Amino acid sequence: MLSELEPALRDELLSLGSATVYEASGAEGAFDPEIGATWRGARLCGRALPVECGHGDNLAIHRALEHAPRGVVLVVDAHRHLAGYWGEVLAVAARARGVVGLVIDGGVRDTEALERLGFPVFARGRSILRTVKHEPGRIGEPVVAGGVPVRAGDVVLGDADGVVLIRAERLEEVLEASRARVAREERIMERLRAGELTLDLLGLRRPS
Repeated sequence: MLSELEPALRDELLSLGSATVYEASGAEGAFDPEIGATWRGARLCGRALPVECGHGDNLAIHRALEHAPRGVVLVVDAHRHLAGYWGEVLAVAARARGVVGLVIDGGVRDTEALERLGFPVFARGRSILRTVKHEPGRIGEPVVAGGVPVRAGDVVLGDADGVVLIRAERLEEVLEASRARVAREERIMERLRAGELTLDLLGLRRPS
């Protein structure tokens, strides 16, 4: 059973943001930039439940909702295919089950309804093309989505800048590095406001 992130940890990761966490991790875990929020202001953070769909077939997603513990993010490998793998019906069902968001390497539909519901979805694109429901797919097994290997229990963070994955065994390490990065940047910002230059603060000057 996947453990839900503690609310304080989830809120801290959301406040740190995907870009900071990615840099602090040593530039690891960034999803393809084409996978982005389907509505402005969408954010998500939680442990990943990986799902693999058949091509043009979303039965695996419907099945995943039966197995999804509260607090997880569904991370779906739909093989980059743009079709309506997810929409309003699944979002309503997912919210009732305690799923906190979706990241899908594929397409979704009903994006205005997703925004009204406040259900965060990060997708490769939008499409009204229909899907079928024949292949059971895989649930809970490792997948590759957006170019990133995803395992059950890894942590996924998505916001306006993109989506990043933190491997479960590195969570504390990356969190500490992210905190240190924010503290360092705050000191740099103070000096920038005082008129110093990034060329000097970041050691970017070239010998003349």
